[in-house]
Amino acid sequence: MSGPSPPSPPPVPEPLSGAARWLPFLRWLPQWREPGTVRADLLAGLTGAVVVLPQGLAFATLAGLPPQYGLYAAMVPCLVAALFGASRLMVTGPANAISLTTLAVLAPLAEPGSARYVSLALTLAFLVGVTQVLLGLARAGRLVDLVPHSVIVGFTAGAALLIANSQLGPFFGVDLPRGQPVWKNLRALVDVAGAVQWIAPTAGLATMVAIRAWQPLSRWVPAMLVGVVAGTLVAEGLQAAGLGGSLRTVPPLPGALPTLSAPDLTLDTVRALFSATLVMTLLGLTEAVAIARAIAARAREPFDGSREFVGQGLANIVGSFTSAFPTSGSFNRSGVNVVSGARTPLAAASAAVFLVLLLAFLSPLAARLPFAVIAGLLFMVAWGLIDRREVRRLWREEPHERWPLAVTFVATVSLSLEWAILLGLLAALLVRRWR
Repeated sequence: MSGPSPPSPPPVPEPLSGAARWLPFLRWLPQWREPGTVRADLLAGLTGAVVVLPQGLAFATLAGLPPQYGLYAAMVPCLVAALFGASRLMVTGPANAISLTTLAVLAPLAEPGSARYVSLALTLAFLVGVTQVLLGLARAGRLVDLVPHSVIVGFTAGAALLIANSQLGPFFGVDLPRGQPVWKNLRALVDVAGAVQWIAPTAGLATMVAIRAWQPLSRWVPAMLVGVVAGTLVAEGLQAAGLGGSLRTVPPLPGALPTLSAPDLTLDTVRALFSATLVMTLLGLTEAVAIARAIAARAREPFDGSREFVGQGLANIVGSFTSAFPTSGSFNRSGVNVVSGARTPLAAASAAVFLVLLLAFLSPLAARLPFAVIAGLLFMVAWGLIDRREVRRLWREEPHERWPLAVTFVATVSLSLEWAILLGLLAALLVRRWR
């Protein structure tokens, strides 16, 4: 989360006690009386809502769900986590690794995009949320510290490659089977090279170039939003000039407000989602706590991991009843929140409200957004997900971390994601015992 330093952190609030122990947002109420705090939070919230518009659509597509579910996951879960979590500035919602893992664990159980698949995703959010709340109440916040840093770095690097692999078909405007390994997907792409609609990769490349070029100015206008607009305009310009065929676009969004839903808690469904629940719980909490701790350390504030467990769990539980698939802390949106000058959880909470207002006016425009543009956006997300500097540092300076890093990366790319984390943990344990 690079960028200009935020304003000086506000005074650290007193430890949680009484009502504030169960309603942690009460500890920030006195700060709202300070001059400029509410204004700064609302402006940061508006910026966050603009950023999540293209991201939400992209992450829902990555998770195998209709695009609107990514926006729904950025509404109520974001609000609940802001009110009941421990972090002052972290933003909760759809995230890259969580979205990819959702597809990986649910695709063997149902056809992505189908009604059954959507039901499983909502049920998974509920089960993950219940598990997270129970862990938080058991004061298990320190369990995340047991996951070695090299395992997380290897997993995110492998997840980045899988993200890019999942978007090869939309980027080139062809249909490729879902869930194939990287090498099979590349071979399938070569087999259908003659059917590639070159307007699709052109629009995707325009999106990527615009995001990269606008990055220094993203403090004022989010680079991802500029990229989406640029890629869409290039696609429409080429089609208007008769230089390309038609492109698949996002279907019209049904509305600004999420529809009410209910998880399927039948015994067969819960049993089928058991292993997926454990993996998603570990991944979601690891990602959220890592972000929240980084923000707390930067602001020199104490941090309660177990309280954040409860906040994330409540966000997923409530989200499962408002059409949200599993959520976690978002690296991108949390970074934007910090750089935008947010001071209290009001910023994240207001982002959810602003998103509803923006969708009320902009939802008809979503039907003009090509999937190739979303693919270009996700390629940039994947590239940013690989911490190349940290990979080099671990490999050169910490030889004992090489095996967990390599094993986790290879397992993530070639095996199921739940096995990737377990094998990474096993490799780290064996290396530690050997040392």
